Amino acid sequence: RGNELSGLFIQLSIKEKKKGFRLFAPAAPELPIVERRNWLIHQHYIRKDYETCKVIIKTQLQETNGMCEYAIYVQALILRLEGRIQESLELLQSCAILNPSSTDNLKQVARSLFLLGKHKAAIEVYHEAARLCDKDWEISHNLGVCFFFIKDFKNAEEHLNTALQINKHDKTFMMLGKVHLVAGETDKAIEVFKRAVEFSPENTDHLSTLGLLYLQLRKYQKAFEHLGNALTFDPNNYKAILAAGSMMQTHGDFDVAMNKYRVAACAVPESPPLWNNIGMCFFGKKKYVAAISCLKRANYLSPFDWKVLYNLGLVHLTMQQYASAFHFLSAAISLNPRMGELYMLLAGTVNPDGRPTPS
Repeated sequence: RGNELSGLFIQLSIKEKKKGFRLFAPAAPELPIVERRNWLIHQHYIRKDYETCKVIIKTQLQETNGMCEYAIYVQALILRLEGRIQESLELLQSCAILNPSSTDNLKQVARSLFLLGKHKAAIEVYHEAARLCDKDWEISHNLGVCFFFIKDFKNAEEHLNTALQINKHDKTFMMLGKVHLVAGETDKAIEVFKRAVEFSPENTDHLSTLGLLYLQLRKYQKAFEHLGNALTFDPNNYKAILAAGSMMQTHGDFDVAMNKYRVAACAVPESPPLWNNIGMCFFGKKKYVAAISCLKRANYLSPFDWKVLYNLGLVHLTMQQYASAFHFLSAAISLNPRMGELYMLLAGTVNPDGRPTPS
């Protein structure tokens, strides 16, 4: 029976072939030459195989006399990743000329302008992109960032709030909070980070930042609550560890604070605030030599941090090493001349003649 069916199928095939019909699916249509390698360029780009991608782009541009928009677009993105931002900008501008109705082209042009520090020019291009697509989270967010860098905090706040209305995003919450902090509006910043924590309750950056803000306001209970939540989700979050350790240090729990700092030291061994806090823990335990050693490491890592210089001056003054204390306190005053405590400590290092007391 099977042989009969097979023979019948062959006969039908021959008849159909004679009539000019095809039994198999037609071959895939040839794409226009301008676009036929776009899929291959995309595949290599998303795999981060940039060298192969550049070879394919070069071939594509040679065949199309430089008129393939997508190949130029990806080449510009690769150049920007390599740090050649000006060249990337020129290519993206040519893409915008080839396809002026593309918001993606305009957004990438604005991004390159932003990276070059041309914030006002970037704002103009983002506004042009916004006219083509009025409800785009990325455009509103980046406009807010650009206005922040030119210190136009009112417009920055307006565009970031617009971005949050379009799409709530952790980056936008963080940027809006930063705008309020730089503008000196701590209460508004706290409200923003409260909303951020409600939206993303497991985001340790939001939790630790909110805890630090409460710590600045000396609301220790709320600060400890948020910092504790941050450490619950990420036990190695060094910002939360430093903040929690400083709270314990303030209350005289130096050994508990040191245990926290040991965990942070594994994650960020080159952190100046960490070594500053460790040094002041040793100072609180009256281990002055160890304190100076840690503080000098912090000073080496961050030589223009006036707080480290202040603490070094304080420890040297406590050890009656007046010349060294005078040196560090003078350096701290040159960096922060408006702090009265520095002048008070400096006065304790000099003779009635106005010269540093010898150590």
